[in-house]
Amino acid sequence: MIQDIYPHHLDNQFRNKEIEDEDYVVLFHGLNVCMSKNWKLPTYKEVKQFGFELQYACATDGQAYYVTRKEVDPIKLDGYTYVAKQAFRQSLTPEDRAFWLTILTCWHIYKWYSMHQFCGHCGKELVHAEKERMMYCPECKSMFFPTIAPCVIVGLVNKDKILMSKYAGRAYGGFALLAGFIEVGETPEQAVAREVMEEVGLKVKNIRYYKSQPWGTDCNMLLGFYCDLDGDDAIHIDQNELSMAGWYGRDDINIQDIGITLTYEMMTYFKEHPEEF
Repeated sequence: MIQDIYPHHLDNQFRNKEIEDEDYVVLFHGLNVCMSKNWKLPTYKEVKQFGFELQYACATDGQAYYVTRKEVDPIKLDGYTYVAKQAFRQSLTPEDRAFWLTILTCWHIYKWYSMHQFCGHCGKELVHAEKERMMYCPECKSMFFPTIAPCVIVGLVNKDKILMSKYAGRAYGGFALLAGFIEVGETPEQAVAREVMEEVGLKVKNIRYYKSQPWGTDCNMLLGFYCDLDGDDAIHIDQNELSMAGWYGRDDINIQDIGITLTYEMMTYFKEHPEEF
């Protein structure tokens, strides 16, 4: 999956580090990121003329990456253009995945900074803590830490079949598993049962955890679960969420798992490991 980048290493710990000329600057505009045709990001030396307020984000293999603290206008820089941050999704090698994971981690951190300029309690401008990634209010002392939205991915199994679906009203038109956000006061297992009932009108049992995945593109943490159908298998889809849903046998699963997403890994695992189900 996207986090499987060995022998590369992403260090996402906060560092109170002064930026240097050769550090990379990740500039976002909308859903796009500034880079060259060969995926090179601009260095601080190349962009410091623009006077951006920059914040340390992370480091990969010792190379530091910085982001802006708020949304900035796109720049014109020779050799660089703005590319969709999803453009690397088809990457296969650990090196490519390491780069994309870095970009998405920077995106997650950038989005949090850009949405935490002022205190949600008293409205005063927030200040960055010196020793951790935290914004605080010097007036009312409120503290704000990075926001991570937990979600469940659900592989619902009915004997030798698994339920696969397609989203309604989204650009992505491929197969997916059922998914949804965990509500306040709810366990992940309760979220699994609720989401399945809400989206396809089915009951579940034997809920068991599989694996997790950070998903910086939407600032999420994905928690994968398998569960078994409990009772009637008649599907009643929520048309606001899904365009279709159906039961698929192992021979019907024709996807290419390129080692990026938890969803595709779970589909592939069901197909290739019948002994586990």
